[in-house]
Amino acid sequence: MRDAGHDEEVSIPEVDVPDTRPKPKALNGAKVLDQVHVFLGRFVAYPSTEAHVAHTLWIAHAHLMDAWESTPRIAFLSPEPGSGKTRALEISETLVPNPVEAVNVTPAYLFRKVGSEEGRPTILYDEIDTVFGPKAKDNEEIRGLLNAGHRRGAVAGRCVVKGKTVETEEIPAYCAVALAGLGGLPDTILSRSVIIRMRRRSPNEAVEPYRRRVHAPAGQALRKKLESWAKLVVEGATAHWPEMPNGIEDRDADVWEPLLSVADAAGGDWPERALTTMPTIEAAAMTFVDRSRQDGFSALGATTLAGDPERPFQRPPTRRKRLSTSASPRPEAGATTHAFRTGTSAPREPRSSRLPVCLWQRVLIPRPRSPWAMRGPPSCR
Repeated sequence: MRDAGHDEEVSIPEVDVPDTRPKPKALNGAKVLDQVHVFLGRFVAYPSTEAHVAHTLWIAHAHLMDAWESTPRIAFLSPEPGSGKTRALEISETLVPNPVEAVNVTPAYLFRKVGSEEGRPTILYDEIDTVFGPKAKDNEEIRGLLNAGHRRGAVAGRCVVKGKTVETEEIPAYCAVALAGLGGLPDTILSRSVIIRMRRRSPNEAVEPYRRRVHAPAGQALRKKLESWAKLVVEGATAHWPEMPNGIEDRDADVWEPLLSVADAAGGDWPERALTTMPTIEAAAMTFVDRSRQDGFSALGATTLAGDPERPFQRPPTRRKRLSTSASPRPEAGATTHAFRTGTSAPREPRSSRLPVCLWQRVLIPRPRSPWAMRGPPSCR
């Protein structure tokens, strides 16, 4: 300031004004994970304590996707319906960032959703057996996305026609993915996954019935806590390299590195719980894949008995095979026929004891519709 008639400046002393604005409380990562763990256990009957811990760590890792070199898939698989697979995805939907529930979607939809400008999604893919099951058609594009998308920086290349020119486009493929389905999955996906073998809960296992309109707000509140905690630890998690136990290397190390880092960032007893969980889950996954291979089935077509989840068995024969087996009468002694591939003779029943050719054609051979399609040809009337 300048006084009238004077050129000298008058300095005003600075006064420290205390900041009375409320400061956000520092979140305790261990307590946040404990709350998520309890919330999951209210609605999902896990096959083991280790599976429960692994699911909790996977949900937390989805909030720190910028910190990882690779992201593990989590696969909820079971031999029969009603084992809690879909419920696990429903609860995950309230806790993970930008959830996208995918059932019977096209490859183009997944590619565009993963590369959306709205933010990196978390794909929750239910009924994955309809994509890779024995009766499913080829879905190599979806398999390629799930395989490549576990690595940070992976892209899906496509050609886009703009007017009269064709341009190349690279769509990001890196995102967190949870899968649920019956039977198994291709080995290329299983090797990138934390495998949770679900089963029907026993009568003495009680869980709360989940109602989205009632319980979703509580899960979404936990999601906000996870987001706030993730912002505080993302830099430390990026620079952190957890120690791997002996025998965990290569692809297995890629799967478990983010989950161990989450446990280390949370603190408390979570690092110890993560180290205890890892060998149990890996041993169960190895058993699942090895037994399928030993019995002559790939993980793609393996299924198990409802009473004994350790015994794979082949799917029952189709209706056409049952008809051909049950309708064929026993051959009579003395009758012979020629085996087509070996050139040898085999017993053959008389012509009179076999079904008419037109009836076999009607039962076993699909024919186009015609005026006599349902009644048979005139010769059989």
